[in-house]
Amino acid sequence: MPTVTVNGVSVDVPEGINVVKAAELAGQEIPHYCYHPALSVAGNCRMCLIDIRAMSAKQPNPLPKLQIGCNTIVADGMVVETDNPRVEEARRGVLEFLLINHPIDCPICDQAGECKLQEYYMDYGRYHSRFALAEKQHKHKVTPVGPDIMLDQERCILCTRCVRFLEEVTGTNELCVKERGDHSELSLARGKSVDNPYATNIVDLCPVGALTSREFRFQARVWYLDSVASVCMGCSTGCNIDVHFRRDNLYRVKPRANAEVNGYWMCDAGRRTWRDNHGDHRLVASYTRRGDEFVQVDASDAVSRSATLLQGCRKVAIVASASVSMEEGYLLACIARILGAGPCIVPSPAVSEIADDGRLISTDRYPNRAGLLALGYREADALPPDVDGVVVVRCDVVGGDEAAWGAALEAMKATVVVDDRIGKAMAYADQVLAIASHFEAFGTVVNRKGRLQAFRGAVPAPGAALAGWQSLAGLLEALGGERYDTADDVFAALCAALNLGSARTHAQLASGGATLGQWAAARASTGFSDAPAASPA
Repeated sequence: MPTVTVNGVSVDVPEGINVVKAAELAGQEIPHYCYHPALSVAGNCRMCLIDIRAMSAKQPNPLPKLQIGCNTIVADGMVVETDNPRVEEARRGVLEFLLINHPIDCPICDQAGECKLQEYYMDYGRYHSRFALAEKQHKHKVTPVGPDIMLDQERCILCTRCVRFLEEVTGTNELCVKERGDHSELSLARGKSVDNPYATNIVDLCPVGALTSREFRFQARVWYLDSVASVCMGCSTGCNIDVHFRRDNLYRVKPRANAEVNGYWMCDAGRRTWRDNHGDHRLVASYTRRGDEFVQVDASDAVSRSATLLQGCRKVAIVASASVSMEEGYLLACIARILGAGPCIVPSPAVSEIADDGRLISTDRYPNRAGLLALGYREADALPPDVDGVVVVRCDVVGGDEAAWGAALEAMKATVVVDDRIGKAMAYADQVLAIASHFEAFGTVVNRKGRLQAFRGAVPAPGAALAGWQSLAGLLEALGGERYDTADDVFAALCAALNLGSARTHAQLASGGATLGQWAAARASTGFSDAPAASPA
């Protein structure tokens, strides 16, 4: 590995990386706009200028001119300075050119608070403009370039990140740079609209306020928002995300880099999963049936009533969608074993009308199918005939096939529905337990490549709804099973059952998850059913 010295700090770095990445490994930041590690090098912003004091151990002489760090590959013995007076003076000049025609929009710009132009100006600029405000080039503002994206051409610094993304990643080529000199501007290609499944990634890529989300515009100042690292539940890919929220409100979802899962991107459908987290469809309280009516009851009372009903059944089946977390799936399997070893089934189909695109979008719209199969669940579209009780979890089976499933649930001696939203299955329920959504609780899921990842709650559950693991742990205890006081307790038991060790916590998965070992060993240790084990990718 080459040894590179950056501002006096020596560090061993991988062969073939550029100086910008090498500086990051040395704990140093080299300012840049156009460079992005997942895109080709353009080298047009010139913000990453560096002073190379020694090119390598074999060439220890300094280079006479400053070089751009994004297109300079490291060599063993290279010595780089990124913060000497010569470099800082060059950066001030670059910033002055970038700001010559830039509008004074900061007070109203949505990018304020996460704008690299603002940040680097405070580091290297802070000067009075030598260019009269009236002489600035004026370009088009508030221009829709797609259903989700707004363009302000005056703010654009022509870094071309968006152009390269649409050329190299999606291959759709909707944006281009036209004209020359200070008349150059980012523009839609003729007849195009930025309307592909990954379009909003260019908003994340934009280092200034030129490209903004039409949905998020003017909704909140970013410095008032908190964020939590989580996982997208939109499909079986399990993209890593940051959920941005304030108090009880969700505002947006953005991709979080993970080279093993989604790289730097996510699809637009995944970004929209937060939209229906609040609304009239949410289940905010638990209910018990009295005759033809539902009566609201305390959560603990609903759990107790559910346990009593289920204990009167001969065999109880678990019907769970593949959106159920690993913790919920484990507790449900434990409940099934206590209640006559009934089957645990997943009725949601693995194939949807949305096609797998070979990138991130999976035709399986559920995040934890691989995890449930590892726990011994099996896929089925009907209940076995010897079952007289059922627990339906996060799964509105009646909405898919009302005639068949409605008749099956109607014939049950006991039907307990556990969900975070109101569905048609509730019409057949004896007890309804309200639980939190994935944006409101902690848990883990296993994606289609066998990677165990943790999602984290951002906002509190509405009304009297409990976390899914909490409600099911209460039901398990009421049935005479093990007691679990925290989500980490359930996770530790889950890890022990899957032969992963019993001292694991959710926090250990915070950096992007971990690939599970052999599924066969996991299945053998659970003993929940004789269903075939899933294979690791």
